[in-house]
Amino acid sequence: MDDWLTTNQRLWDERVPLHVGSTFYDVEGFKAGRPTLLPHEVEELGPLDGLRLLHLQCHFGLDTLDIARLHPTVSVTGLDFSAPAICAAADLAADLRLAGRARFVLGDVYRAPTVLGDQRFDVVYTGKGALLWLPDLDRWAAVVKELLEPGGFLYVTEFHPVSDVLDADQPFPVRDYFATEPLIYDEPGSYVDTSAPTVHNVSYEWQHPIGRLLTALIGAGLRLELFHEWDFTNDNRLKYLVARSGRRGRGWPPGVGTLPLMYSLKAIRPA
Repeated sequence: MDDWLTTNQRLWDERVPLHVGSTFYDVEGFKAGRPTLLPHEVEELGPLDGLRLLHLQCHFGLDTLDIARLHPTVSVTGLDFSAPAICAAADLAADLRLAGRARFVLGDVYRAPTVLGDQRFDVVYTGKGALLWLPDLDRWAAVVKELLEPGGFLYVTEFHPVSDVLDADQPFPVRDYFATEPLIYDEPGSYVDTSAPTVHNVSYEWQHPIGRLLTALIGAGLRLELFHEWDFTNDNRLKYLVARSGRRGRGWPPGVGTLPLMYSLKAIRPA
């Protein structure tokens, strides 16, 4: 546990080139106009023009830049702990002629206020596989509050922790939903290519039940404005899900019961 951050950083540094060149992320399609934000994200984020938005754990910046592209006067900052990811994001911003409104900063989430020079933002955005890499949600929520201007809001779209405990091959729970200890994996490849040869394969992850997340936000002094659960996902791990129409990824097969696969929330720092 002493080196969980360094271990995870090495894993992500190695996988950035795999992700940038993958069909999963389809960078060329994104450059051509393919959106990455899910429809409910666009609706729930609302109008952002003229605002300053921070994307925590931005990876190589697709969602960050999609927000900038969608809102012509928003100023976006992406923060990630992987230097190759930050470099790739900056290159992509230049390719899309968005470098004037999009900057990318290297840094750990827990040190974000210091790394960003105590700058505050109107919106903090994160999710889609971000929170499972953080061991302490109370500390994270306190950082988010510090980063927000009074009256600003946090927006999260994440994979639902219920789906995280399900077996990949059958809809049956194989992990404890309420577990707090780290999940330590040693697996080569990546979710974009499980057969890719990789060297840094150990990772530390954490499950965060919904109750623990909401308690952390409330404890930090944020006010919950909305919380929605969704029956679809853009995660490709669960083999028994089927393609959904439109841009709603994959969901439960017709004729069977359902469980939530993603959630979204909005929480405000009171003025």
